[in-house]
Amino acid sequence: MFSKEESRQIRQEFWTSFGKSFPRKWLLYNTKIKGLSFKFHFDTKSALVALDLEDDLENRINCWEKLVALKGILQGEYLPEVIYEEAYFLENGKEISRIYLPLHQKVSIHNKNTWQDVMIFFNDNMSLFEAFFEEYNDIIRS
Repeated sequence: MFSKEESRQIRQEFWTSFGKSFPRKWLLYNTKIKGLSFKFHFDTKSALVALDLEDDLENRINCWEKLVALKGILQGEYLPEVIYEEAYFLENGKEISRIYLPLHQKVSIHNKNTWQDVMIFFNDNMSLFEAFFEEYNDIIRS
C-alpha cells in the first residue's frame, strides 16, 4: 500500500512521463461544445479513454442523439469496441453520458511495469477518438 502522498506522487510521475513520451496537445476540454469533453482515466485497477457529456439534461440528450446516430461510423471506422452508456454513474454518484474504450488488461497506476502499455493505449485510441470528433464535430455541434 502507498500513502496518499506517495500515491499522488506516483500519479503525477505517470502523467508527466506520459506528456514527455507523447508530447502533443490533446483536445480534452477544448471541444467548444458545452459539457462535452474527452478524458483519460488511469487508476489502480483500470485505464480508459472517454468522451463524456456532463451538461444539463436537455443539452446532454440533444448531443447524445447525434452521437448515437454516428455510432456505426465511430465503431466501423475508428474504435470498433467502443462502449456507449447513456446513463453512466461516476464514483461521486453524478450521472453523465459516456462513450468509452477500456483497456482490456490488468493495469495499475501504482505498477510502473504497466505504464508503457497504458501510454500506448492512450495515445493510439485518443488519437482515433479525436480524429472522429474532428471529422464529425459539425454534426455533433449542430
